[in-house]
Amino acid sequence: MTQYLLSGMVLGLSAGFAPGPLMTLVISETLAHGRGAGFRVAAAPLITDLPIVLASLFLLSTLSAFNMILGGISLVGSAVILKMGVGHFSMDDVKAQENPPAPRSLAKGVMVNFLSPHPYIFWLTVGGPMTTRAWGESSWAAPGFILMFYLMLIGAKLGLALLAAGSGKFLKGRAYRYAMGFLGVLLCVLGLMLARDGIRLMGFI
Repeated sequence: MTQYLLSGMVLGLSAGFAPGPLMTLVISETLAHGRGAGFRVAAAPLITDLPIVLASLFLLSTLSAFNMILGGISLVGSAVILKMGVGHFSMDDVKAQENPPAPRSLAKGVMVNFLSPHPYIFWLTVGGPMTTRAWGESSWAAPGFILMFYLMLIGAKLGLALLAAGSGKFLKGRAYRYAMGFLGVLLCVLGLMLARDGIRLMGFI
């Protein structure tokens, strides 16, 4: 179970701090309307992701007898994670939108996250297979992975809102790039581990 908790922690932190539409909205809403608005945007995945997670797990459960397909999905997930990890080494400082939109922050966050392809790609190629595998090992490992992932994801977004509400220097400093580089290394390790699992499922090792 420890392995899945650590995986959820790394993936959640990486997703939470990585630049993207939702992160930009968290910062812009915070700068324009205060940290409460940023907090509401940060909570959007708690609303949008449940149907995505359930649909991904249902789809993957129908493929549970087809190891070759699951192995291929794991390899795609490995490529996704490795791409995320490598991208962390060259991340620029985070920039807010020049013309931040008006309030209704939660509704905007829900719309942005639901229309973004990132949650769908993650849960079909990475989160879903990992949750399915965790469930096969322990009835506590799967919910532990999901819980840790969202604790870190939402926690990171809330932290960014607090930083943006303060000075925002972390988002433009060396410390941010070092933190992203460290997470990038951890993601690359996870990606290689997922590739190994995929090759094993396909019967090549």
